[in-house]
Amino acid sequence: MYRLLELNPQLQPFAGDIDLRMRLYRETKARILGEDQTLLDFANAHEYYGIHHLDNGWVYREWAPGAYQLYLEGEFNGWNQTSHPLKNIGNGTWERYFQEEELWEGCKVKTVVDANLTRTEHIPLFARRVVQDPNTITFMAEVVDSRKTYPWTDKDFQGEESLYIYEAHVGMAQEEGKVGTYREFADKVLPHVKKAGYNAIQLMAIMEHPYYGSFGYQVSNFFAASSWFGKPEDLKYLVDTAHAMGIRVLLDVVHSHAVKNTAEGIHMFDGTVWQFFHDGAKGDHPAWGTKCFDYGRTGVLHFLLSNLKFWMTEYHFDGFRFDGITSMLYHDHGLGTDFDNNSKYFSYNTHVEAITYLQLANELIRQVNPKAITIAEDMSGMPGMALPIADGGIGFDYRLGMGLPDMWIKTVKDKSDEQWDIFKMWCDMCLRRPGENTVAYVESHDQALVGDKTMIFRLADAAMYTDMNKDCHNPVIDRAIALHKMIRLFTLGGGGEAYLNFMGNEFGHPEWIDFPREGNGWSFHYCRRQWSLKNNGMLKYQWLNDFDEDMVHLTKEANMFSQRMGDLRLTDGKVLVFYRNGLLFAFNFDAQESRTDVAVEVPNYADYTVAMSSDDEKYGGWNRIAHQDYQTKRRDGKNVLELYLPARTAVVLKEGKIKKIPGPKKKAK
Repeated sequence: MYRLLELNPQLQPFAGDIDLRMRLYRETKARILGEDQTLLDFANAHEYYGIHHLDNGWVYREWAPGAYQLYLEGEFNGWNQTSHPLKNIGNGTWERYFQEEELWEGCKVKTVVDANLTRTEHIPLFARRVVQDPNTITFMAEVVDSRKTYPWTDKDFQGEESLYIYEAHVGMAQEEGKVGTYREFADKVLPHVKKAGYNAIQLMAIMEHPYYGSFGYQVSNFFAASSWFGKPEDLKYLVDTAHAMGIRVLLDVVHSHAVKNTAEGIHMFDGTVWQFFHDGAKGDHPAWGTKCFDYGRTGVLHFLLSNLKFWMTEYHFDGFRFDGITSMLYHDHGLGTDFDNNSKYFSYNTHVEAITYLQLANELIRQVNPKAITIAEDMSGMPGMALPIADGGIGFDYRLGMGLPDMWIKTVKDKSDEQWDIFKMWCDMCLRRPGENTVAYVESHDQALVGDKTMIFRLADAAMYTDMNKDCHNPVIDRAIALHKMIRLFTLGGGGEAYLNFMGNEFGHPEWIDFPREGNGWSFHYCRRQWSLKNNGMLKYQWLNDFDEDMVHLTKEANMFSQRMGDLRLTDGKVLVFYRNGLLFAFNFDAQESRTDVAVEVPNYADYTVAMSSDDEKYGGWNRIAHQDYQTKRRDGKNVLELYLPARTAVVLKEGKIKKIPGPKKKAK
């Protein structure tokens, strides 16, 4: 029996579905690999296809099984569409050799395809750099000389075991109103990430996308690092710099769909839809207006698996956050489906070929780098998502705890402080599948976009524009800052086995994200991060930033995630206390009532020291918590700690050396 079923006995009625999952995985591997090949051998399409330099010239190979004829045009031939035809060498592969002097680094090119009695222009499928002509606004590929090698300095890099992720968008990461660059991010933002204690960055919008405002989620060219932010070597500089700081770099990879554009993207490249995508309505995403991959086709598996290997070997990415997995897993893309019982995961609606692809992807990634990290963005809660394949799982290291941001936003938006059910919130924190690691987070990047609100905006709203000076005492801001700190500490301490933050949210960035568009006069005013706010000693953003920084460092030093779940020690109205690997987290969410002599049973007989308090003056608090030692007492055979918990305050106490429990006092003679 698979371990998935042992951990989830309620899934026993679906044992046959798990068997089917594993059988399809084995059969697909056998079909695409044959007898003596590995996935590592199979996923090399990028090394064969595309434009490569040879000893005596260049070769261009393309995969276009549905095409009648292919040509290469570009600056090298005055954009003559037909002067340089490719030869069909079988199995959908086209090829042409070029003399040394015919092509060069940076030479702009396009592929011309004759198919279905129509001639169209496209970007080569395996293009490694794609740029936009500022005059015609059209996109074209640039030749990248494979002889150029980057001087990597990150040999044998390994990140820290714990995972604290800083999610970031390179383009909007600068304070100046413009599109930021890879090098600016490396030189200006990475030092902040390092100081803040985060040990991984998760980069959005790296795969080439024609529309800047898509947040990078409508990919056109899968092997091209986005030219919005610089050249390929600039991205390599970013990754290399991060590794030198001990920071992992994860790619937000989009294999759930692709942009429907034909001139810029891969859609209709060989004149057919089914080269990559499902035909008909099944191939069109009804909510996103994009194309849906056919994961059952060998050519699609070859393309996507090679793409993962490419980003790891060419750019040294340490793993991936897979976007839009729920959309992949179900034929209805999970739209409007309430996953309220296990039968919803194993039905005619389940896209089993997508599950097989994700299993193969995770297996390949570990073959490239056994230390790589993979994270699944799945809102449905598919069983086994973050379990090893051998256990009947899909193979991810973590799943995103997507229910947590939903819980927080509904609580803050729809309930008064008096209506908060702290124990239910704790239950939501613990609502994760047995044995599967979860990335906890308070708010998603979507909540930072125009049309929604970040957590700090939900809490403070318009008062942020007028009352964030430290010498201003507005009760609305006081409440917002207190809860912003408590919510983050609660989520980090209790919500998962890893933690994620979107850039700027750690210090309560005050404004939403609005990409340049016609409706705002193509302005970058809301498409940037104002780092100066946290560095301004006169503003309260500094308090939030310092609290987040100390919170991350404290839990890292305690190796908190090594204890999988927090151990609930007390719940009493708005008060909640839990223990996790030597740290005691105590919260009083009550808006008015402070609590004295709160008796908490602790697991060990030891002294506890206040390590941090949200009420510390340096975090904008009132200094009502003394930084002192608390001695555990023996009471009715239990270890008891008595705490003072002011209203709307969180405290973290660090457990000292465990002491010998004193024996009963001897009676005097």
